[in-house]
Amino acid sequence: MIVALGGLILLSLAFTLWFSRDVARRFPAVGHLVGLGPGELHVVETPPRAPERGAVVLIHGASGNFADLHVALADRLAQEGFRVFAVDRPGHGWSDRLGHAAAAPSFQAARVVEALKLLGVGEATVVVHSLAGVMGLAMALEAPAFTRALVLLAPVSHPWRGGVSWYYTAAALPGLGALFRWLVVPLAGLAVMRRGLVEVFAPNAVPPDYISRARLPLVLRPGQFKANAEDFVVLCEAARALAPRYGEIAAPTAILMGAEDGLVSVDIHARALEREIPGAILRVLPGIGHSPHFAAPEAVVAAIMETARAAA
Repeated sequence: MIVALGGLILLSLAFTLWFSRDVARRFPAVGHLVGLGPGELHVVETPPRAPERGAVVLIHGASGNFADLHVALADRLAQEGFRVFAVDRPGHGWSDRLGHAAAAPSFQAARVVEALKLLGVGEATVVVHSLAGVMGLAMALEAPAFTRALVLLAPVSHPWRGGVSWYYTAAALPGLGALFRWLVVPLAGLAVMRRGLVEVFAPNAVPPDYISRARLPLVLRPGQFKANAEDFVVLCEAARALAPRYGEIAAPTAILMGAEDGLVSVDIHARALEREIPGAILRVLPGIGHSPHFAAPEAVVAAIMETARAAA
C-alpha cells in the first residue's frame, strides 16, 4: 500500500514537471520583460494602426494572463488608434511575483505603473476585468496622474459574503499548499477546465479555441496557481480597506456588467461603484455573462473611447 502510494505521488510529480515544461514551451513570453528589481513584468504591446489616441492598459482577472483581454480587444483598439499594452499581473503568465506582498492589489497596481513608465507610458486608460477590479481602483486612487480614465469590466470592488472556493484556500497554504499544487492541481484542473469555462461564459458560448488562444493551461503550473490562490485569499479584505475611498476617484469611469453574470454581483459591486465614484457610468448589458470583452466587444471598445474622450 505504501509502495503504491509512493508510486502514485512520484507519477503525479513527474506529470506536473513535464506538464509545466510543456506549457511553457507551447506558450512562451511574447512581449517586453520589464526589469523591476526583484524580477520582471511581462507586457505585450500592440502599436496603433490609426492616428494615435493614447495608451490603453489591459489587465486580466483571475486564472488567466495577458491573452484573455488581448485576444478580445487589442486589435480592435489598435485599429481605433490606441497604443495597447496587455499585462501579465505579478506571478501570472510570464511575470515574476516581485515580492512577498505581491498579492495585494495596490502592490500590483504600483508595479504595473512602474513597468509602463519604463516603457515610456506616462498616462493611460486602464481597463481591468473581474478580480483585477480592485487593482484598477487602487491604481486610480494611488496613481491618479497615470490613470487617465478607468474602464471596469465585471469588476470585483467591494467585500462580499461567503469567502473563496476551498481549493484556493488549500493552494495558498504554506507547506501543505505546495503538495496540493504539485499533486492535484494540474490533473484536476485539466479535467474540469472545459466545464468550468462553460460556467464562466454562460449564457454566452465559450469562444472558439479559447483554451489555446488565451494560454489558459499556464495557470495550472504550481507557481502561477499559488499566485492565483493568494490573490483570491486577500481580495475581500483588500476591497474592504479600499472601498471607503472610492469617492476620491477623479478619472472618468465606466463600468460594464453582464446582466447574466453568475460570478460577480451587479448590486454588490457595479451598482455600488456607480453610486460612489463621481460621474461613473454603469452599463448593464442584457444577455451577457462574466466576459463582456468577448460577448460584447463593441460595447467595451465604445466605453474605452468614451472615457478617453472625457479625459481629454
